[in-house]
Amino acid sequence: MKISYNWLKQYLQIDLAPETVAEILTATGLEVEDTIPHETIKGGLKGVVIGKVLSCEKHPNADKLSLTTVDTGGNAPLSIVCGAPNVAKGQHVLVAQVGTVIHLGDQSFEIKKSKIRGEVSEGMICAEDELGLGDSHDGIMVLPENAPIGLPASEYFNIEQDTVFEIGLTPNRSDATSHIGVARDLAAAINFRNNKAVCSLQSPSVEQFSIDNTNKTVPVTVEDPEACPRYSGLTITGLHIEDSPDWLKNRLLAIGVRPINNVVDITNYVLFETGQPLHAFDLDHVAGVKVVVKKMPQNTVFVTLDEVERKLSANDLMICNASEPMCIGGVFGGLKSGVTETTTSIFLESACFDPKTIRRTSKYHGLQTDASFRFERGTDPEITVYALKRAAILMQEIAGGKVSSEIQDVYPIPTRQKKIRLDYDYLYKLGGQEIAVAQVISILNDLGIKIKDFDNKGLNLLVPPFKTDVTRPADIVEEVLRIYGYDNISIPEKIKISINHKPDQDAEQLQNTISDLLSANGFYEIMNNSLSRSAYTKKFDFADEQKNVAILNPLSNDLDVMRQYLLFGGLESLAYNQNRKSTDLKFYEFGNVYFFNQQSVQKTDALAPYSEERHLDLFLTGNRHAELWNKKTTPQDFYDLKQAVEMVFKRLNMTLTDFEVNETTSAPYSYGLAYSCKGKVIARAGLINGELNQYFDLKKEVFHANINWTSLLEIAAGKAIRFEAIPRFPAVRRDLALVVDKKTAFNDLKKAAFEQVPELLASVNIFDVYEGDKIPADKKSYAISFILQDKTKTLTDKLIDKTMNKLLATYKNNFGAELR
Repeated sequence: MKISYNWLKQYLQIDLAPETVAEILTATGLEVEDTIPHETIKGGLKGVVIGKVLSCEKHPNADKLSLTTVDTGGNAPLSIVCGAPNVAKGQHVLVAQVGTVIHLGDQSFEIKKSKIRGEVSEGMICAEDELGLGDSHDGIMVLPENAPIGLPASEYFNIEQDTVFEIGLTPNRSDATSHIGVARDLAAAINFRNNKAVCSLQSPSVEQFSIDNTNKTVPVTVEDPEACPRYSGLTITGLHIEDSPDWLKNRLLAIGVRPINNVVDITNYVLFETGQPLHAFDLDHVAGVKVVVKKMPQNTVFVTLDEVERKLSANDLMICNASEPMCIGGVFGGLKSGVTETTTSIFLESACFDPKTIRRTSKYHGLQTDASFRFERGTDPEITVYALKRAAILMQEIAGGKVSSEIQDVYPIPTRQKKIRLDYDYLYKLGGQEIAVAQVISILNDLGIKIKDFDNKGLNLLVPPFKTDVTRPADIVEEVLRIYGYDNISIPEKIKISINHKPDQDAEQLQNTISDLLSANGFYEIMNNSLSRSAYTKKFDFADEQKNVAILNPLSNDLDVMRQYLLFGGLESLAYNQNRKSTDLKFYEFGNVYFFNQQSVQKTDALAPYSEERHLDLFLTGNRHAELWNKKTTPQDFYDLKQAVEMVFKRLNMTLTDFEVNETTSAPYSYGLAYSCKGKVIARAGLINGELNQYFDLKKEVFHANINWTSLLEIAAGKAIRFEAIPRFPAVRRDLALVVDKKTAFNDLKKAAFEQVPELLASVNIFDVYEGDKIPADKKSYAISFILQDKTKTLTDKLIDKTMNKLLATYKNNFGAELR
């Protein structure tokens, strides 16, 4: 939000350096992110002075140039070559002296002493467009004869120097969305720092407001008072639509608002002055001379000021005439009813709308305007009539308008000031130290919070409606501390803390541990939006559309449900990176997923059908490493993913013996593995099928794993890490080459081995798989290594052979295996 310092000084009698003001505002919670110098004319006409043409002759070497001598008030006249056809002796002109920088749009150049066709030129006689004083380039700008010679042009044209504060406004500070609101905080802080009232907020008076006649009364009906608690309006006739005066243009230009015409500019000026949005309707387009505030049926077609045809939501509050909508209330005007050059009469609106209604409409249509920005945060219902009168007075003065109706004010349930009790003890406890009661009262008065009465224990306060975020004693303490200054709160000599018992399993710490592990192994963490598209669950059969947690007020149609899977967000991230030539990717994401279960709906517990789980998803695609001259590039495959998944298990002190591992081909995978424990699938890993790849326009194979982190931690909770001494007795390795059916999984063989000889078997690993013409087509060969070890003695050949025979017999009987 931009705030003009010169504009602020209309309400406060101060003359502080802009840097000091920026520091004070930041200390009060209105963080000044940048201070921007502003001039009504770019460059401020620096180096441009008024001169008088003493002589004017034809250039000897150019037909269209003139040789002039110009008195600029210096020691000697300047010789200037001029190409303007209207230059003549005796004229008072604007002269850019040597060293002056001329700004032409985004470009600029410096005036230098030079020779033009052989003649010396010591400056430039300027046209109005060359100095930003107008648009004409027909010739040089000729001033009246009484224009003082040598006077800087900046003084003659009263060029205003300003500083604009760029304020990062927090959503709760609706009271500071205007120059008056910022001035209020600034006055309070300055008075506190000086320990006396050195300035006070001086809002513009509207006492001179008067009604000229009542010939054009427009009745107002509000059909939805909840969405529109107050609606005020009046009629102004006899308007002359033209450019605004310079002072008004300058105020708007300083804060980045483009002037349009005097009437529209006045509504914008009052908006940024008071924080109250206004809207002017061309009275000739108010059909039936009537205003109705209501909601229209779903998908009603409405064309807005930007000439875009929009379909309305049933929740959109519309400002209508007797036959059709004219404006999306609090958000955007309609094409037909806006002020144009032919407008002579208007109906001027000043209303207070429900923040939730405006926010919903603004997000639905993707429209963010200065009006919606303020209505979404909450405006002051008590200021609508004041802003109306302020704008009407300006239109009478600037546009020649006449107020032609009484103020129509629909305000069925007036807003009451909030009553809050502030106990001194509470203030001192929350604030961190004692603050003088007189200082507290002074601060609150300067902020517009009235002291109803007080006693020796506290204050009874009346909070005005413009303080929408002040609803409880803690908010009052915050208001006091903002002005008192957090830097003035002394740091205590001792800090009081309480020691909390932490559970044996710290979920956050374990997540950080796994994050570090994955990052150290080349993975990058991604974080996607918890909101997702319902279109995904409609498109793919493996997703259950009935389990979607729908958003009642979605930010957009593409973000209308809570995600059931991390998968879709991860695939979007892969596609985004691949489209930008980053194709070798390893991602992981921790995040919550959300489900709705219709069967769990209860009347007594609205949250019963909703549940959430925390998941960890891994994504691999592309090559294992970048191209190297000494190393061949190989693509990542399923076993890279499998290794990463089992690495996570191992870090949590879990082994494959804790899981039942089965092959799976169910969507979204073409093939993969499912890791189960006690009948529940804990993790799934596999190759993403072609349908998903094509939908997200992914060019390479994607390997994906989904781990139910919530369930995994429950299993890992009982897996304490134990340390053992290095065995004293040697281990022995034996290998078997087994021919088995193609459907036989290595994990089944491994599990059977540990079941048969758990006391001697240290590990079982596979180091080769063969399928080919040397064995039957329906068979495959596993080369398996067995590590045998007894912790109490050295193994004998007899015991080793007996153990291996036992394993071989198990494989023959249970799997039909044969030695190769």
